[in-house]
Amino acid sequence: MFKKASVLVFILASIFLCFSCVPTRQFQELQSKQQNCQDELEMEKEKTLNLSELNNELSGKLEVLDEKYKSILADTMQISRRLQSARERLNRIEKSNQNLLNQLAGMQAGNAKETKVLLEQIKKAQNELRLREDEVFALEKEMDARKRTLDTLQAELNKRDQRLQELESALNRKDEAVRALKQKVMNALTGFDGNGLSIATKNGKVYVSMDEKLLFKSGSYQVDQRGVEALGQLAGVLAQSKDINVMIEGHTDNVPYNGSGELKDNWDLSVKRATSIVRILILNTGINAERLTVAGRSKYVPIGTNATADGRSKNRRTEIILTPKLDELFKILESN
Repeated sequence: MFKKASVLVFILASIFLCFSCVPTRQFQELQSKQQNCQDELEMEKEKTLNLSELNNELSGKLEVLDEKYKSILADTMQISRRLQSARERLNRIEKSNQNLLNQLAGMQAGNAKETKVLLEQIKKAQNELRLREDEVFALEKEMDARKRTLDTLQAELNKRDQRLQELESALNRKDEAVRALKQKVMNALTGFDGNGLSIATKNGKVYVSMDEKLLFKSGSYQVDQRGVEALGQLAGVLAQSKDINVMIEGHTDNVPYNGSGELKDNWDLSVKRATSIVRILILNTGINAERLTVAGRSKYVPIGTNATADGRSKNRRTEIILTPKLDELFKILESN
């Protein structure tokens, strides 16, 4: 009898040790995945902010170049008017010089005094003519330099404008893709909206938020049948939209988890719930698991107050965040 009791105690101890080791390894793996998810989320936020800053920077540079172009163009017009005026004065001086030469030819037989005065006038006129010719040459040279500067600025303006248009066009296509994706999700989840499910767009992403009551029983991470149906409909949309990355975030309220078993706290519960949803989504063979990211946020990202039952109910949710890939925008950034 004593031996049987000893054997029974040994068996129970072995079972206890086996089951206590598995959750620890799983929890460590989930913690590592969660950190990776958080890092990827921060990178996406930083990339979106960089895109917005680049758009503002390009717009500002375009305005500065445009003002500089207008200023140089105005200066060039003024120089052009000065050049035209100088040419007119040059023509008048040339005519006056020719008249003096004609007078000189007609007065060669006259007295020497008048001839000397006329020669002095001719010399003065020729000196002024040379000055005017130098002025015209300098203005023409400056005009050529201005024209080259204007051509360079115009090319730079065209290049900046083209890149700004490309960026704006890519951003518009991304926004249109987000709107189309939201509409697809809304169509697929018709009947669930308002029954523990809401769909919204924010920061260029589609947020599908599912309340706890749609997916899980209190304290559980097993998805209810109603939730399985909703996730199956969503998976159909994701299978068709290959250029969408998906993050699944589990959230809880601030009430400490008091369950037993492998779950230790709200961190465990939020991660397990997100993982359960991923496993249902990848049942659709059209979804590449590499597109999916899991994160457990525990109680730390509330959307309502934890001071009321209604607020805590809102906080117990799972958010499926759909993000269009930004490959096209990144190519434009890399070409900067």
